[in-house]
Amino acid sequence: MTVTLRGLSTAVPPTRLVQTEVAEVFGAQPGLSRLGQRIVSTSFGVSGIDHRYTVVDELTLSGDGPEEPAFFDRSTGLLLDPGTRLRNDRYAEHASRLYVEAGGAALAAVPDLEAADVTHVITVSCTGFYAPGPDFVLARDLGLPAGVQRYHLGFMGCYAAMPALRLAAQLCEADASAVVLVVSVELCTLHLRTSNDPDTIVATSLFGDGAGAGVVTARPTAEGERALRLDAFATRTTPQGEGDMAWRIGDHGFEMVLSNAVPSLIGEHIVGAIEPLLSQEPALGAALGEGRAGDAVEHWAIHPGGRSILDKVESTLRLSEAQLVPARETLRDFGNMSSATVLFVLDRILRSDAADGERVAAMAFGPGLTVESALLTVQG
Repeated sequence: MTVTLRGLSTAVPPTRLVQTEVAEVFGAQPGLSRLGQRIVSTSFGVSGIDHRYTVVDELTLSGDGPEEPAFFDRSTGLLLDPGTRLRNDRYAEHASRLYVEAGGAALAAVPDLEAADVTHVITVSCTGFYAPGPDFVLARDLGLPAGVQRYHLGFMGCYAAMPALRLAAQLCEADASAVVLVVSVELCTLHLRTSNDPDTIVATSLFGDGAGAGVVTARPTAEGERALRLDAFATRTTPQGEGDMAWRIGDHGFEMVLSNAVPSLIGEHIVGAIEPLLSQEPALGAALGEGRAGDAVEHWAIHPGGRSILDKVESTLRLSEAQLVPARETLRDFGNMSSATVLFVLDRILRSDAADGERVAAMAFGPGLTVESALLTVQG
């Protein structure tokens, strides 16, 4: 049975953050130590990000700003420290809109499907909670059938879009008529804060907001339609790194742990993590063993957790600079949007000159340290 990812779509909030301007704001906070100022300058400067997007329009430097700011007082230049409840309330408000925008765009992009055909909904996020949740909002606002089955994958971190696609593929393999709408929305900037903690500063320099969506189904694609065949999935947890990437709920938002050991941990274990995926096809497994994975698989959708992570993946797997362009351009233009980011990279590959039948290896990294991967084929 052939299961495909169709209608791949992305969305971002309207407020654009310029990286150099954000660095100036965070570097000028009064509680920052000299070491903290140096870390801010370095982290923002080498991030590989030009700009990213946010639902927190207060964070821009233009205009007068709200009368009662909650995140950033433009008149004083001070970053504020709202509690978790306010941050999560803003998540519920803005995430609902992005779920519907991205999900609706994905359905509209599939020529022979409509809302009435959707049998399952899978929503993904680790940056907020509310109930009835985004799965309910999608079903209601997109006019999905009353009996649509709904699932939410919450708080898994940056790799969560991959198990969402795997679950969608399994649902389609169990029922050839299934049509699964998958939507990931992450509003990471709601949890940004000033700090002297190096891990917090690194996270502040990287994360942005965005949404990615697609339709997974075994129904045949339309003539000329561009899609990605979902061939195989694999998951691996590294023997070290449990404390180096984590996501916890604090009194003033969610607290990200992203240590500088993550790139080297990925470098040590990435070959072993992707081997179960590529070994499902002997030729690809042999190419990996010979250090030729980049020759055997044309396109690589690597989650751009940061520039150093991409550098490590490129050198360890001996990929070409061109094969990392989609990931690096996604990082440059949007930052790290947690679970939604790999969908942006896949969308960029699908919109490129990737030819029918060419292979795509996708990988995302998250708490654990967990590596989720998928093998796909370009169609159309």
